[in-house]
Amino acid sequence: MDEKKTVTGKASVDRPWMKYYPEMVRNLKLPECTLTDYMKMKAPGPDVVAMHYYGVDFTWERIFQWVDETALALRAMGIGEGDQLPVMLRSVPEFIILLLAAEKVGASVLCRDNTIEENAEAIARSGAKVMVIHDFLSQEELDAYCAAGVKRVITLSPYHSADPEQMPEHVTRFVENCYPAKKAEGEQLMSWDEFMAKGKDFKGQVEADPDYNRPLLCVYTSGSTGTSKQVVHSAKTLIGVVHQMAFYGATDDFRPTWLLTILPPCLVAVVVSMMLMPLASNKLLILDPFVEVEDLDLEFMRYRPNLWPHIPMFIAALMRSKRLPADYDMSHLLAAGCGCEGFNNMQIRNAEQFLRSHNCMAPYTLSYGQSEVGSSCALPCPGQPVKDCAVGIPAPLNIISVFKHGTEEELDYGEVGEICVSGPGLMLGYDDEEKSVEALQTHSDGLTWLHTADQGYMDENGIIYMLGRGDKVRYNGGALLELVMENRVAEAGIEGLVDGFFVIVPDKEHKGYYLPYLYTVLEDGCAPEDIREAVDNALEDFERPVEIIQVPERPFFHFKTNRIGLARQLMGEN
Repeated sequence: MDEKKTVTGKASVDRPWMKYYPEMVRNLKLPECTLTDYMKMKAPGPDVVAMHYYGVDFTWERIFQWVDETALALRAMGIGEGDQLPVMLRSVPEFIILLLAAEKVGASVLCRDNTIEENAEAIARSGAKVMVIHDFLSQEELDAYCAAGVKRVITLSPYHSADPEQMPEHVTRFVENCYPAKKAEGEQLMSWDEFMAKGKDFKGQVEADPDYNRPLLCVYTSGSTGTSKQVVHSAKTLIGVVHQMAFYGATDDFRPTWLLTILPPCLVAVVVSMMLMPLASNKLLILDPFVEVEDLDLEFMRYRPNLWPHIPMFIAALMRSKRLPADYDMSHLLAAGCGCEGFNNMQIRNAEQFLRSHNCMAPYTLSYGQSEVGSSCALPCPGQPVKDCAVGIPAPLNIISVFKHGTEEELDYGEVGEICVSGPGLMLGYDDEEKSVEALQTHSDGLTWLHTADQGYMDENGIIYMLGRGDKVRYNGGALLELVMENRVAEAGIEGLVDGFFVIVPDKEHKGYYLPYLYTVLEDGCAPEDIREAVDNALEDFERPVEIIQVPERPFFHFKTNRIGLARQLMGEN
């Protein structure tokens, strides 16, 4: 059949991206099992080291034994089917153990890492009586969590599973700086070892009936497109993402190492794409959560990882490093790419030049996803350059298309609208039924689609172009698409401009409309007024910023460009 005759103009029908996948991937089948059974199925052998944490190796045999022991302890604490267990830990081995143990007893893990008030609110809504947190707990935190209904607080030391003698000085310094001047005290506190000892005496029923559709992981969104919401995932939705990504960074020549630095499991992408995925694809997961951003260069050189999930904040730290030798060889990296937020052409160009100058020849890639789709829902497109807002092609079991905002009217290739996703990684929902119904919509094609609120389009090859977050229009103008505008400025070759990004805020004088502000990092001796004309010439009239604001460097909050904080400043909020 003539291929052209099969093209309908609707990506959900044509699925043009599938031509890039080999037959084995095109025929991928999703196993229906619990997450624990999935990990057992993927484990290469009981004596194989699965995780490394500051000088200590953990074999698969030890992991599954530890899960069983922890499940006993959870039952001894009264945690079972339908319960939520707040777990406020960094990316330590115990987090994975608790996740699998919670599944075994029928509970779910609740993660949040925001203000004390927001954390306490999440705990109160969960009804939890037991929580797990690191032992650098202040009295203020303990009092807030107990006021939210918690009766027992299990505390875990960062040193618990590590060999402190093998922790570099900058790591131990980071850990020690986590502790308050006066640690929390109270009869509610219980050490991790005391918690585990409880399980040794438990004699009752431990395992709940297997149910891979039961809530298992509950996390909160970053709030970059609105109020932060709790996202609920099951074993099935987590596996739905992990199984599609398992071949990423694979090689037949040796077993790759996967370094996870700083990023916490309160981010669903960390749990799914950066912990579960490498574990399920026979990569050695190196957990390195206690390091300052400024010391990432030391850890990067110490571990020399084959794979290192980095974000704009991390690559910027490496590029600023004064300790990284000019001739340092990064050829150990099998893949190089950036997730977490959109990357404009200037950022991409700078990162690629930096990596190439250090002998990293791996193609640079970007990723696309949300907490609601369980992390990444797109994968790099072979042979396609990364620029102009291209973020790859749908993962093989996903369908991604573009719709008229808020409707099920599917647009043609090249038409800008709302990016929507259907696939096995879709969340069960939010903890708010009304918001769940708004986000997860069943279309007339019978599929459930997540309406992401992201603006973009898809070309005839199935490549997704993510242009900006939300539907923001300027009064008497057009759509304000952050990445499009940033790329226009980036491609103008403006002398003195080192970095630039837009912050878009509500227009106080015209309700429902927005105004753009451009934040810039400039070379010494250059001022915003020096680049104003060039910036305006690079943009459409309605895209021109109200003001150009100079900052010393790109600010980050919770691992993303701090657009939220800057927007609040512009709006006169605290």
